Amino acid sequence: MTVQDAARRLPEIDALRKHCRALALLEAILSPDWAYRNHSFDAHWSRTEAMASMRNGSGDEWAIVFSPAGAWIRGFAHESPMSPYEEDGPWPGVLDDVPEVFAAYVEEPAFTDEDGLPVVTACLWRRATDDGWSTGTIDFPEHPTDDPDGAGHLFRLLTDRSAQALRAWAEDYYEVPVDLEAVRHVLASRPLTDAVVRALNPELTVADLAKDLEETGYPQA
Repeated sequence: MTVQDAARRLPEIDALRKHCRALALLEAILSPDWAYRNHSFDAHWSRTEAMASMRNGSGDEWAIVFSPAGAWIRGFAHESPMSPYEEDGPWPGVLDDVPEVFAAYVEEPAFTDEDGLPVVTACLWRRATDDGWSTGTIDFPEHPTDDPDGAGHLFRLLTDRSAQALRAWAEDYYEVPVDLEAVRHVLASRPLTDAVVRALNPELTVADLAKDLEETGYPQA
């Protein structure tokens, strides 16, 4: 799957925002220690923007900025042949067509390295008035798999948003059983209860998640 395939499988902006928020809160329950989490969601990244992100600890990452203008997605797969470190700059087409309303994110320090190089192998965007997601016009390199830009593994929990997919990932990553109904509850953005929290982590209650609930903006009763 390339970024162009991902563009066809992503939901509309509000649904993606809620899903990213749910991913972050689910991990907050499973891992009270922030350092071990993959997903985060900052509902207050700026006065008008929220930012979702993923870092897997092995060099792969993505970030999504949600703004009044729409949403902009950056992904980086460190082993991709389209890495800017392989080509001495972003792969042709990846960033060339980014609309002006999102142009500032291309050079945003949070998404570049210490030399100002955009750390990106895949990029998507959707303006608030658009009816779908867009990507650049890209001539992909030959690759032993169909995932040359890393979009397939980077965005797999964004393109398959099922509770089963999320549970399978969480059980593999955290090596603990994960309650499917509790996952469905969080993905549906229903207010947390102590019963739901304890089904995922017996050592926590809703009160223990006050900071995470505030940071993510997840609905509260």
